[in-house]
Amino acid sequence: MGRAFEFRKERKFKRWGNMSRVFTRLGKELTIAAKSGGPDPDNNPRLRAIISTARSENMPKDNIERAIKRAVEKDLSEYKEVVYEGYGPHGIAFLIETATDNPTRTVANIRSYFNKNGGSLGTQGSVEFMFERKSVFKIRTVNDVDPEELELELIDYGAEELFKEDEEIVIYGLFESYGSIQKYIEEKGYELITGGFERIPTVELKQLEADHRAEIEKLIERFENDDDVQNVYHTMAN
Repeated sequence: MGRAFEFRKERKFKRWGNMSRVFTRLGKELTIAAKSGGPDPDNNPRLRAIISTARSENMPKDNIERAIKRAVEKDLSEYKEVVYEGYGPHGIAFLIETATDNPTRTVANIRSYFNKNGGSLGTQGSVEFMFERKSVFKIRTVNDVDPEELELELIDYGAEELFKEDEEIVIYGLFESYGSIQKYIEEKGYELITGGFERIPTVELKQLEADHRAEIEKLIERFENDDDVQNVYHTMAN
């Protein structure tokens, strides 16, 4: 098992709090994907993958269609993807991905969370080099699929690591290989459950004492409760 597996095992996967928050964040992803690649899932692989993710989260069909429609309605505000970087207390690096229609509001909120919790908002590039962006898919396969053989096949399409998680298979690959890996999955008839991107730390994660961990977890919670925040990555070991 490699770095992606260890990251997935190490990272604390909190649910997004409640279903309304899940749907809000998935809705933004759907809108952004439809805006950049078109509203037709048949011609937009990224949109197809996010629709699969939304369905796996039991997002209602009406919500999915409304989010896609938003991308082509000119009178509605456009979401922008903005990444913020900084340090929390005890030297923990943070990278926060957001989708916002008001960057001024979002950066003010992010700065406030850092300042009120003993951290500081950094400049562009101050933290991002500590993380490597990867494409990640979760698929459901038939029982007789050999994960090792599947991994060997997928290497030619840009996959770097593959492992079983419960009854499903998780595939990590190069960021730029997202499309080729998704195409392989679909052409082979595997059921795509989720598709997206994650940032894998390239530095050693820091072990903290319990009281220091609690401070970091409080800051993580503040970020995750903000409606503009899509994903939070950090360098604290769990």
